Amino acid sequence: MEKLNFVKNGELRLPPGFRFHPTDEELVVQYLKRKVFSFPLPASVIPEVDVCKSDPWDLPGDLEKERYFFSTKEPKYPNGNRSNRATNSGYWKATGLDKQIVTSKGNQVVGMKKTLVFYRGKPPHGSRTDWIMHEYRLLNAPTSSLSQSPVVEVPMENWVLCRIFLKRRSGRNGEEKEMGSLRGRVDNRKVRKLKMVFYDFLAQNKTYSSSSGASGITQESDEHEESSSSNTFPYFRRKP
Repeated sequence: MEKLNFVKNGELRLPPGFRFHPTDEELVVQYLKRKVFSFPLPASVIPEVDVCKSDPWDLPGDLEKERYFFSTKEPKYPNGNRSNRATNSGYWKATGLDKQIVTSKGNQVVGMKKTLVFYRGKPPHGSRTDWIMHEYRLLNAPTSSLSQSPVVEVPMENWVLCRIFLKRRSGRNGEEKEMGSLRGRVDNRKVRKLKMVFYDFLAQNKTYSSSSGASGITQESDEHEESSSSNTFPYFRRKP
């Protein structure tokens, strides 16, 4: 069977209607582990890219979506264990504690996930951005569960699997702004709505008073009524 390859020029291109949304367990067991032990992958959907050679917005793929890359860790110092995560415009900085990746059946720990945030500038005075990276790595295991025969001293080759995405800022501020705009539109409609009050004068010589049984009709108690001796015809007055 011909192996499916959906990576072109370092960019994932799936047919219309297909989406790539793997779980943490699938990324570690089905992709990273197979990559490390040189076993066939389910499909060629994750390109090999050195993520620290470019800024996150310059990496191949759609910036509006999550992007996945196989990458290798470059040591920061010749004899050290720390990785060099500096790019052209900034650096990746780890945040929080590493999370264990466990299997859904058996609760076996198969890998770790590290969360990193991209900063512009030079450490330690860089400015934080909304670019996030999840870096998956395998645990140092003496044998491979993908092979029938035991493998001693497995070379990990510093392979990691990276998921990079741009965090969206949406929350209460946006909702409150939208609700405030909506309330303003409703209030404006109320102000523009005109209420008409009808006055009926049956006789020219009758005077309107609160003690007489006049037939002037009004229900506006919060306004001062204006008296007039020259009004002989019904009219409409708009409420301010």
